Amino acid sequence: MTRQRQDQLVALLLRDRGWTTAAALADLLGVTPRSVRSYIAQINARTADGDAVESGPSGYRAHRPVLAGLRADHTQETPRDRLHRLVRVLLEAEDGLDIFATAERLFVSEATVEADLARVRGLLDGTELHLARSGPRVRLLGDELAQRRLVSRLAHEEMEEGTFDVEALRRAAGLGTVDSAAFGAFTRELTAELASLGWYVNEFAAADVALHSAIAADRVLRGHALQSTHGDPSPDQRRLTATIDSLSRRHFEVSLGPGDLQHLSSLVLTRVVAPGGATREQVRLDPQIEATVREAVTHAAHGYLVDIVEEEFIRRLSLHVQNLVLRSREHATVRNPLTRSLKSAYPMIFQVAVSIASHVAQRLDVEIHDDEIAYIAMHVGGRLERSRMAESVLTATIVCPGYYELHELLRSRIAGALGPSIEVVGVETQADPDWAALDTDLVLTTIEPPQRDERTVTLPPFLTQADLERITLAASRLRRGRRLARLREELKRYLSADAFIRPLDTNDEEQAIRRLAAPLAARGIIDQGYIDRTVEREQLSSTAFTEALAVPHALQMTASRTAIALGIAEGSVPWGDARVQVVALVAFSEEEREAFQTIFEQLVEVFSERASVQRILRRGHDFESFLDELVAVIDG
Repeated sequence: MTRQRQDQLVALLLRDRGWTTAAALADLLGVTPRSVRSYIAQINARTADGDAVESGPSGYRAHRPVLAGLRADHTQETPRDRLHRLVRVLLEAEDGLDIFATAERLFVSEATVEADLARVRGLLDGTELHLARSGPRVRLLGDELAQRRLVSRLAHEEMEEGTFDVEALRRAAGLGTVDSAAFGAFTRELTAELASLGWYVNEFAAADVALHSAIAADRVLRGHALQSTHGDPSPDQRRLTATIDSLSRRHFEVSLGPGDLQHLSSLVLTRVVAPGGATREQVRLDPQIEATVREAVTHAAHGYLVDIVEEEFIRRLSLHVQNLVLRSREHATVRNPLTRSLKSAYPMIFQVAVSIASHVAQRLDVEIHDDEIAYIAMHVGGRLERSRMAESVLTATIVCPGYYELHELLRSRIAGALGPSIEVVGVETQADPDWAALDTDLVLTTIEPPQRDERTVTLPPFLTQADLERITLAASRLRRGRRLARLREELKRYLSADAFIRPLDTNDEEQAIRRLAAPLAARGIIDQGYIDRTVEREQLSSTAFTEALAVPHALQMTASRTAIALGIAEGSVPWGDARVQVVALVAFSEEEREAFQTIFEQLVEVFSERASVQRILRRGHDFESFLDELVAVIDG
């Protein structure tokens, strides 16, 4: 466990580019600050100069080149490495493995092997594989296709923290017969070949196909070819088998049989995003799926007041869902390295995706996990990007007395450098303009104004890059100030002392939700159905949107009015696969849907800044002091 904690700590330090206190790291890991200091000493001891993690008055900071190199150093086996090695031994041992001999082979005790076997059973969930025990001998039972899914699961466990490390994938899956350099070439050529056949595949999907092709190549070379798959190949599969066969021969130096080629062509088809040059008639979109997606999109658009009901968007998303359904029914998992960042950076978009996924899952009876929801969020985000940009445009007035062309040069430079985010709607060339009448968001002036405020930026006539950056910074401050001002007003309306719990002492999400829901239910704001639906929403996808905050809520806005119950943990509590310090259970009403986006996104924004979180938690001992500190942080 100690080495595993060290690896988790390394990941946290690499993700944060600033200084972090031992207390903050301890909360994120669920340990004491003393343990963090011990882990850091052990991490530094693993480097020649002991400088992987820097320490100072502000806490700890990664020496990034050294720490990243340490993370890539796999000369020391971690518990997860050992677990994966045990799985690979089981996959290769047709007659099973002997626990005593395996313990000797892995240089561990028999008790350690027994403990690892218990963890292996957890890995086997959903793979149609199981362990058979006879005395000290253990066998892995299940067909070849199920065994390959297990190998894929080992590789996918490496795709954490937004990384896609080919060598780590290869090592985890035990692809000793496959050259890691072949992955990139296979992926690039596969994408090009699919484009020539009229298909488009995104980079993550193409890399996933390359991984499965490498697994197939490795298994065939070890004597475990797929003899056949279910059903006859479709015309599309037959079009793809020649391509996959050629790429496998060229890059993995293996000749795949009909069973493997049909299986891989099926995997490719479940990962195709949209036909590139195909006509509508060639797409063969399932009418039931299209109708379900249309219903889900319309429901989400109405519920969250977002503009996503558009024919081309619905069609593209339906194509994606059609492949998602195929993947689910074939137990073909996909990973999205952007899941964590999408959830924390775009919580509202992710929430809309959860709503769509929930509707689709219920109507089509499929299971949709977080990585698949993240792909739906990417579709939603692409659709909303234009409207979100339009909403963030700020107006500006240029004040520039002097030579008659000067203001035009200034206007042209600003427009060319800052693009559509700032719209210049007025130009004042008088030396004594009516400053009080300037009502735009920003005032960009080459002369000193009588009074300065946050919207005024004084500039030289000829702009430098530093001047453009000052304009951008002023615009960012203004946008953030407006967003957080709205949040401040909403919080004063929806928070109350009777729904503030500190400490929130629990180690279970459902227990925390029900405890926070109790004061809201007592006031008649929510009923038992709302509480149960909040628990169900949590099971769909974790609402831990930052490293500090979880925002549990129901998908249906059925509260009698909008209200928030806040729970503060002393240290942190486990939430999904993370740990959080603050839990904000939000009850939304249908009549106040407009508040959803303000509260949801801006609350996540506030609690994504570690320094702000620590200040609020350190000083907010009771409801009044907590609210004071929260408002103070919002006001900057």
